[in-house]
Amino acid sequence: MQAQSILLGTATPGGGFPLYGQAFANAVNAADASLVVEPRNTKGSTENVPLLKAGTVDIALVQGEVANPALADPASGLRIIAAMYSSPGMFVVRGDSPHRSIANLKASAVAFGAKGSGLTILGRTVIDGLGLDADKDFKAVYLDKAGDGPLMVADGRVAALWGAGIGWPGFTAVASAGGRFIVPDAGEISRILAKHPFLKRLTVAAGSYPGLENPLESVGSWSYVLARPGFESELAYRLARALHGAEHALAESLEQARETTAANTLAAAPRTDLIHPGVLRYLRDIGLAGA
Repeated sequence: MQAQSILLGTATPGGGFPLYGQAFANAVNAADASLVVEPRNTKGSTENVPLLKAGTVDIALVQGEVANPALADPASGLRIIAAMYSSPGMFVVRGDSPHRSIANLKASAVAFGAKGSGLTILGRTVIDGLGLDADKDFKAVYLDKAGDGPLMVADGRVAALWGAGIGWPGFTAVASAGGRFIVPDAGEISRILAKHPFLKRLTVAAGSYPGLENPLESVGSWSYVLARPGFESELAYRLARALHGAEHALAESLEQARETTAANTLAAAPRTDLIHPGVLRYLRDIGLAGA
């Protein structure tokens, strides 16, 4: 029997989505020889949703700030295959930076991420929650490739780089060179969540990045693997079975993929009916979801 090809949309090179997408594909392909997940670089979350709607890709990685409104639209036909990982948002600066707070960064050059990235939307949403405007209150820089950000921090072209998640390559690069992180303080977190209640309070554990000795509290959302409208139920079932049967291998291959579990998919979905019916059948089969 010929293997079933599944086209997976990720994001621009150098960011967390392509890294995750390759690990996802490797895990699924190794677990079920009848499936061939093929990652493809895209412009990121904001392009992935229309690509899914058009059927240009079968599944795609979509950050929460883009995924949630798309899922809330009954006409979109998009459904959740899996919850990827939570994405606590942070700024990273050089170790010798004078900046110690978000307020300190005002009027400075800040790289908010790649054009079309859901992380960029998250950053703008967090800043808006503080009553600020990313473009007016900062010298906002938008990247052609996510991988450009750490270099710009290192050579001083920007004072800070915005990003999110555990094991995010941009953060790892700057932290490995002695960088440190800036997150909203407790009062700022409350203000952000009051204005944008769809965001969640999230914790970055100590040791998540080089030199991070204490946990950090921030805000963020979950990212998802979404399926195009009409993605076959039996194929979604097989994909979920292969993915979650390979959870250990996936976690071993990529730090942030440790959150890609069947239990987290059920818990992170805004509503159970937004999970693909084929995936939901798998979750019922393993005793996680009710009948």
